[in-house]
Amino acid sequence: MWETVLRRVLRRMIVQGRLTLRWPDGRVERFGSGEGAPEVAVTLTEGAARALCLRPVLALGECYMDDSLTVEDDRLYYLLTLLVRNQRKGGAPVWMNAMQAVRRMFRRIEQRNDALRARRNVAHHYDLSDDFYRLFLDADMQYSCAYFERPDMTLEDAQAAKKAHIAHKLRIEPGMRVLDIGCGWGGMALTLARDYGARVTGVTLSRNQLATAQARAEAAGLSDRCTFRLLDYRKLSDRFDRIVSVGMLEHVGLPHYDEYFARVHDLLDPDGIALIHTIGRIAPPLPTSPWIAKYIFPGGYVPSLSDLAPALERSGLWTADIEVLRGHYGPTLNHWRQRFEAALPKVREMYDDRFIRMWRFYLVACEMAFEEQGQAVFQVQLSRTQHAVPATRRYLYEASRPADMRHAAE
Repeated sequence: MWETVLRRVLRRMIVQGRLTLRWPDGRVERFGSGEGAPEVAVTLTEGAARALCLRPVLALGECYMDDSLTVEDDRLYYLLTLLVRNQRKGGAPVWMNAMQAVRRMFRRIEQRNDALRARRNVAHHYDLSDDFYRLFLDADMQYSCAYFERPDMTLEDAQAAKKAHIAHKLRIEPGMRVLDIGCGWGGMALTLARDYGARVTGVTLSRNQLATAQARAEAAGLSDRCTFRLLDYRKLSDRFDRIVSVGMLEHVGLPHYDEYFARVHDLLDPDGIALIHTIGRIAPPLPTSPWIAKYIFPGGYVPSLSDLAPALERSGLWTADIEVLRGHYGPTLNHWRQRFEAALPKVREMYDDRFIRMWRFYLVACEMAFEEQGQAVFQVQLSRTQHAVPATRRYLYEASRPADMRHAAE
């Protein structure tokens, strides 16, 4: 029965490209015209068809993880691209669209993220072994979109360019007090302290990241300029000249945007500047993929500008600038994926094959989302007063001299 249902869905859905499907009994069928999209061959085992019919988005990832769906020649990226391009043409089954509509209606309930839930969600993803993350991130352990000023940049150079671009927007001067909300392993904070003379407080909910950030600060001789705390940003009460938050807003939760931006307002000095760097959708809001929510980022959500605008307008902050970084996160993820695949012998010493397939599916799905599904990165620059930020962007591209700043701070 379920194979019949899935066959009907695929015949209706796959109108361009070609999907070659081997059923559990060995029969082979082809779907699609073979034109305009990738060609991919997939094999299913018993039970996969039922799961794919009942909960297609969640089951696609789970079947791949469980090895009940295999992709010939590891062309997973092309399989996801084929499905997304055909879905855009309106070929998704009616019940799949209905499920999306229902989840969209209730996404605020799904996104409730009090302090206890926030810490649990962060631990799920970020308290994996730091040694694992070191296998595919750059040396500074930047786990967010790099900034490819040139296509041939290395991942290390592009991540350094990202930090410099953010520092320019913050207009940091030596001695300024900077808050890093969601500081990760401390790379941004250490850069701002070392190269720009800032005094940085970083907060995180990850115990692993806290320990690593503190150890890095001590090893770099920056413990007097960098303080890292295991603390929810909502518990802070100090004032700061600058606030930076990179890749953390995705974990705040849709119902908490008013609270988040109100805290940024209250923690920011009257002449201060904040820079919020977040993944964003350039299309209307969608609920988080159920597979991503279950296995990778529980509580995570990628906002559209229409999600952010109301909270920004109510915050009392000036939205001084919004820059949309396009074409940067796809290459970043591709670098991570290549490094992950190259490090598989070491990954297998840490985790089993199911974890490896889960992580591969995550990296591939995210890369494809940035290339095919209207995801980008928003850099939202905020201030308490209109003229804290220059009236043009010219200042961003004037030569910065962090070495001179460092010298001035010493």
